[in-house]
This record gives sequence, C-alpha cells and structure tokens, in this order.
Amino acid sequence: MAQWMVKSKKADFKQIGERLGIDQVTARLLVNRGLTDEESMRSFLSGGIQDLCDPHLFKDGDKLVDILAEKIAHNEKIRVIGDYDIDGVMSSFILFRGLSKCGAKVSVAIPNRITDGYGLNIHLIEEALKDGVDTILTCDNGIAAINEIAYAKRHGMTVLVTDHHEIPYDERDGKRHYLASEADAIVNPHQEECGYPYKNLCGAAVAWKMIVLLYGKIHVPEESALDFLENVAFATVGDIMPLTGENRILVKEGLARIRHTKSVGMRALIAQCGLVPEQIDCYHFGFVLGPCINAAGRLDTARRALELFMTDDEQAAAEIVGELVTLNSERKELTRLGVEEAKALVDEGECKNDPVLVLFLPEVHESIAGIIAGRIREHYYRPTFILTRAGSEETGDACDAPKMVKGSGRSIDGYSMYEELCLCKDLLHKFGGHPMAAGVTLQEESVGELRRRLNEQCTLTEEQLEEKIHIDVPMPTDYVTCDLVREFELLAPFGRENPKPLFADRNLSVSRMWLLGKNQNVLRLSLVSEHGTPAAGIYFGDIPVFMDYMRKQFGSEAVELALCGRENGIRLSVVYSPQINFYGGSESLQLEIKYYR
Repeated sequence: MAQWMVKSKKADFKQIGERLGIDQVTARLLVNRGLTDEESMRSFLSGGIQDLCDPHLFKDGDKLVDILAEKIAHNEKIRVIGDYDIDGVMSSFILFRGLSKCGAKVSVAIPNRITDGYGLNIHLIEEALKDGVDTILTCDNGIAAINEIAYAKRHGMTVLVTDHHEIPYDERDGKRHYLASEADAIVNPHQEECGYPYKNLCGAAVAWKMIVLLYGKIHVPEESALDFLENVAFATVGDIMPLTGENRILVKEGLARIRHTKSVGMRALIAQCGLVPEQIDCYHFGFVLGPCINAAGRLDTARRALELFMTDDEQAAAEIVGELVTLNSERKELTRLGVEEAKALVDEGECKNDPVLVLFLPEVHESIAGIIAGRIREHYYRPTFILTRAGSEETGDACDAPKMVKGSGRSIDGYSMYEELCLCKDLLHKFGGHPMAAGVTLQEESVGELRRRLNEQCTLTEEQLEEKIHIDVPMPTDYVTCDLVREFELLAPFGRENPKPLFADRNLSVSRMWLLGKNQNVLRLSLVSEHGTPAAGIYFGDIPVFMDYMRKQFGSEAVELALCGRENGIRLSVVYSPQINFYGGSESLQLEIKYYR
C-alpha cells in the first residue's frame, strides 16, 4: 500500500483567499505549489503572453538569427534536422514553416529511430552534403553531437543548434568539464552563460523563440508567430515538461488557440480520435493525440507525422491520421503484451525481490522499451530497466560481432539512473539520460552483470521503495461544491509539477456500487460522508483488485449487499479528485477516486 502524505506548508490561507478573491482551499493549493508571495500567485492565476521572457536573452539567440537571415538573403539551402518524437516533430514543423514564411530555401530531415538512432548523425550530414545543403539547423537535438558537428564543419557546413537537453560533460578531479562544440551558434537555456531565466522549455519552445526573433529581424509581423503556440503547447505536454512558469503560459495560450485551430492536420487528428477542438485539454495532448504522433516514430517513420501538419489537403490529412491511429493501436497491443511478459518475469523469476529491476525481453520492439519500463515502474514502484535485442545498426554485419542489447530505464524519487549507470560504465557500450530516465546499449553477455552491479550498489531504503501519495488537503466531501471545482480550473493546465489537486476523506459509507461499460471496467459508487452528505463517486482503476480488497477487508457478503444497494458495513477512506459531470444538459458533482483503503 502506498503511503498517504499531506502537504503541510503553512500560511494564512484565509487571508490569502480574501486578498485574491478565492476560496481558502484554492489559496492552500497555490502555497502547495511553491508560491510564497502575492505577486507570484497573481502571475500564476492570470499570467499571459505579455509575461513571457524576452528571447533576446538567449545566449547565441541573436547570433543564430543573424546567420539565418544572411543565409536566407543569399538563397543558401538550409536543412532542419529534428527528432522522431512529438517534440522533435513539432520543432521541425515550426522551423520549417517559420523559415519558409521568411523566404528561406528550407527542407527537413527526421532520423529513423531504428536505422539512424537519436539526433544528428554522419548519415544525415552526408545526405545534406549530397543535396547541396549549406546550413544544418537542429531542433530538439544537437547539443551532444560533438563529433558529428565537427565532421560537418570539416566539410565546410554551417551548423546551428537549438536544443533543450542537458549539456554533456566529463567529470574529472571532482569537477564537471562541459564538452565544447564547433557549432556556429548554440541556443540552449541550460548553457552556463545563458541569461534566459526559464530553463525548462521543450525543444519546440526554443525553436519557436528563434522564429519570434527571426520575424522581428526581417520585419515579418511578430504576431504571426503566435500561430505556432498550439504546436508549442502540444510538444510541451507531450514531452512531459514541467507545467510551471513560462511553460504554463505557453500551454494555456496554446490550448485556447487549438480550440479554433486552422491546422488541417490538427483538425483531422482531433476528429479521428473522436474529439472536438473545444474539448481539448492537457489530458488529450498527453494520452490521446500525442501517442498517435509518437507511434509514427516508434513503429514507422516520424516523417508521416510531420507531413500531417505540413498538408493543407483534408483528404491527405485524413489518410495520414488513419495510418497514425492504426500504428498507435499496434503500439498499444505490443505494449500490453510486453507489460504482461515483464510482470511474469518479475513475479515468477529470481528478480522478484530486487530493488532495481533489470528485465531482458529479447523480442520486445526496442521503441516501446521505455513505455514498458514506465508501466513496470508504476506497478512495482521500483527503478526499472527494460532491455531488448538491438537492431542491425548496433550489432554490425560481421557474423562474429557481439550481440548487442538496447534498453530504457524509468526511475523513482531518490534513485538517479544516470549516476548509477556511471558506476557501471565499463559494462556499457553507450548510455545517457538523467535522474529519472536513461537509455543504454551493452553486450548481451553483460546483462546479468549489470543487474548484479546495479542491485549491489543500490542504496534505496525500504521507506524509499514505498510509493508516496501527496495529498493537498484532507477535505471532507461535504465541503466540495461545483463552484469550488470550477474555481480550481484557475490552476489549470494540469500536468507535471502542477498536478490536479488531490483531497482525502475518511469513513465514507458505500450505500451502493455498480459496474459500468461494455467490459465492466468502470465502478460507480454512491457515498455518504460521516455527516450524512451524499456524494457520487467513480473509479477507473483496476476493478478486480478493488473488489478483492473490499472482500478481504469487509467480507464477500458486504460487497454483494453494496452491489445490490442494501445496507452493508463498508467504510472507505479515499483520495479523490472532484470534477463536474455533465449529462443530459445538467451538471452534478462527482468524486474521482484515485486511491482507497
């Protein structure tokens, strides 16, 4: 069972609420999100485009734009090189469309995940040289391509980098020594000398900022750049960036614009997923629309996803979306099978008690290893690596070449994957990442040793291996109203580092419960508080596990009575998220149950 913890930050919530014209519960939510003064709270609640930072503050920002303007003036060929995920696709689209509007002779290349791997590589550079390209402009990659950029420079190319990933470094004598790049200009907020104050932008946001600067440089109306905000928002949520500061403004503004989108491709994607533009929120970006874009890069080529946003032909857009949705369905099924195989390996194998799970699934498609690792991490709440046999570009053509394994890891709080892998780097052919996620390539014969070393050096305690649920306010369900839930929307958009508010109440009676859906995978509950106030509850989690828990805690007879709507002895404590349910033209309060005991 996860440990429930109440956020205990102190402040005069009633006074804050009175000064800001909000409920004291909403005031407490603001404090829980780290806002300590009235000015930052007002900015959080009402910040807009006018509050975005000046793109001139980027190190090399003006330099990069000056070079682009010169290349455009001399009619030089520019090649945008992106990445195969949603951030890379949106970055590529923004730069292509923005540069085209400025009269540039521009093309786009996106690497193939299997044959090219991530980011700028020699193959893509040679293709650009063959096509007579003068300038390479990267987006969502390039900061770590030290050798590749040096190769391009030796062949007389101009190389411009826009990226948002951490700057690569060597650690010597206890100090970090950042690797030097020969790129002509590098725009990345993580550079030590960069004066841009907000560091958590995605690649598409960095690319967009450069288009804003370029428009200003060559006198294109800067308001035209606002058309890309829906793409920036899509990428920000899809790349799981923190929804704090500037990102929150970008996503909020992008969502407002997508409800009136002019993009033929975006409209086709929304329609194919059974939605309408007015409904779109962060959930749809992250879990409905975004996976369709990512599926192209996982199982086919992200070029098709890029073409979706390039086209102005409705029939072509519909055909591409049909392909993407089909690919995503295939990805879902492959993921389901992979997760089942991984769970069986844990439950029935020798690694059951390992604090760090290192699972070798040789037949799993390498593009979904990270998704499976995330699901297994969530299920067991342990750092998890999913490894699978690598494609031919890693193994080589020689018959005696060692068999290589590639994989992805997903971590938990308190365990830095990157640092732990650094301690095993003698076993690894390649690796990279950050505390919460990592990618590795190694020889198959080293998998067992990697598992042994990672577990032997692991310092996680039993307490750290217990998942923690952070509750905003222990709030009786009697206090919740539709008006209060509407007020919580002031804190949206919700996502990483700005989650939907979570509340808790205890000793709720269950007067009735019943199953819904074709597969009976939704549970509705009629709840009654300690003070006798009725409330409607809904649960979307694992229904069989929920029912098993209820039978063990309260007995099978009590569960059957509850299913019949008769008196029973069930009393639940729940962590819930309140929402408004619209049905038949009326609205009612509904509590989505997230956790129970």
